[in-house]
Amino acid sequence: MKRRLAARMAGTVLLAAGTVAALTMPATATEETAPTPASATLLDAMQRDFGLTRDQAIERLAQEAAANRADQQLRGSLAGTFGGSYFDAESGKLVVGVTDPARFDEIRAAGAEARQVDFTIEELNGVVEGLNSYSTLAPDGVSGWYADGSENSVVVTTRPGTELQAAQFVRAAGVLVDAVRVVESLEDPRTYADVIGGNAYYIGSGSRCSVGFSVQGGFVTAGHCGSEGDSTSEPTGQFEGSSFPGNDYGWVAVGSGETPQPAVNRYDGSTVGVAGSSESAEGASICRSGSTTGWHCGSVEAKNQTVQYPQGTVSGLTRTNVCAEPGDSGGSWLSGDQAQGVTSGGSGNCSSGGTTYFQPVNEILQAYGLTLLT
Repeated sequence: MKRRLAARMAGTVLLAAGTVAALTMPATATEETAPTPASATLLDAMQRDFGLTRDQAIERLAQEAAANRADQQLRGSLAGTFGGSYFDAESGKLVVGVTDPARFDEIRAAGAEARQVDFTIEELNGVVEGLNSYSTLAPDGVSGWYADGSENSVVVTTRPGTELQAAQFVRAAGVLVDAVRVVESLEDPRTYADVIGGNAYYIGSGSRCSVGFSVQGGFVTAGHCGSEGDSTSEPTGQFEGSSFPGNDYGWVAVGSGETPQPAVNRYDGSTVGVAGSSESAEGASICRSGSTTGWHCGSVEAKNQTVQYPQGTVSGLTRTNVCAEPGDSGGSWLSGDQAQGVTSGGSGNCSSGGTTYFQPVNEILQAYGLTLLT
């Protein structure tokens, strides 16, 4: 059995290496509360970054709101047969994988498209956790791994020429090998903290990061930006909690003269208000604000991504095709008016494009018992 699994994965390595390398270069809501553009500037960003007309951008936001509602419903009702989901921009619908075809009618009744898959989301996340526990032994070429709902697999990204070492790492970790694809990638993840350039804030002697979201008493941001006890300026505050690596989140309590606001800077003279933190589906549009490169949009590519940074492994991140650069770390991610997370790190830049990961905001709020300002 092990011989068959190894052979299957080896074939996947060769196929993936030839097809993916070029690609990886560089709320639950009611109908009345579905995310809508707060102003023309949000639509402008979607038109710019997605190549849409104004009407198409409005339609996509409505489709994603419906997909997010279906996603939240089906994740619960399908339970142990749920095999992942993603928003298909071409059809404008949520696509849901399920291991039991007898559940197809239930999925269609929720307004989503159904497909049969081999692995449940619990199995895929189990693979991610298994690799996480073995992360200190990952080869230098491996840049990370994540559960891919659209492919019903766990993708391990590794630099060119290191595919076999990556495959050996997967086998040595003792995970469900049939669920893994090893993909050649030019990603070289790094954190976006200490290079000059949400709004900017400064840590200690002057390194810069970006504010994530306002919470009662302060704001959340990336953990790698500062350690517990570190002071900040503009706004004045102090890190009350920080976790990195393992996680990449922290929160800063601000002084009495600072006033946290439930808004995100669009870097065009306007802001977008934050209405909640309902999680968007894989494939949904998403926008990011950061103090180096401003406001950029793209799509959610995967959830539960593990990244191998030089400073250590971070798990539970969300993967996007949005660009970012040093100094954007800690900045805000929004789908419509719903807070999604804070920038962790990535590859590439906003000239050539890239991959960027964020730490989901709800995990940060739960970890520190914080209340998001809306």
